[in-house]
Amino acid sequence: MALRSYQELVAWKKSMALVSDTYRCTQGLPKEEIYGLTSQIRRAAVSVPSNIAEGQGRLTRVEFKQFLGHARGSVFELETQVSIARDLGFLDERATKNLLERIREVGCILSGMLTSLEVVRTSH
Repeated sequence: MALRSYQELVAWKKSMALVSDTYRCTQGLPKEEIYGLTSQIRRAAVSVPSNIAEGQGRLTRVEFKQFLGHARGSVFELETQVSIARDLGFLDERATKNLLERIREVGCILSGMLTSLEVVRTSH
């Protein structure tokens, strides 16, 4: 069965849940960070499912792969920013651990998708 929508992708579903988790975790960051780290973290999180959706809407496999690469880059950006927030004492260790686990899960899924697209491309 072929995919009809980006909304059917596990990577998109899990990254949407990651956005919600990220927003919840960053609610307690200091108010002076609203335009700084809080905004950066949230933008990186939102970028992941957004790039997956945009890539799925593109016409070629090469374009889809490019947008999955952007999503994966945003995963690494988000992981870094969450680690910074933890190191600055803005996030507690438990919340950070849970969030980082979700981030890494999405990253692994995206890496797998990228690898499978590469295999498909090179096997033809």
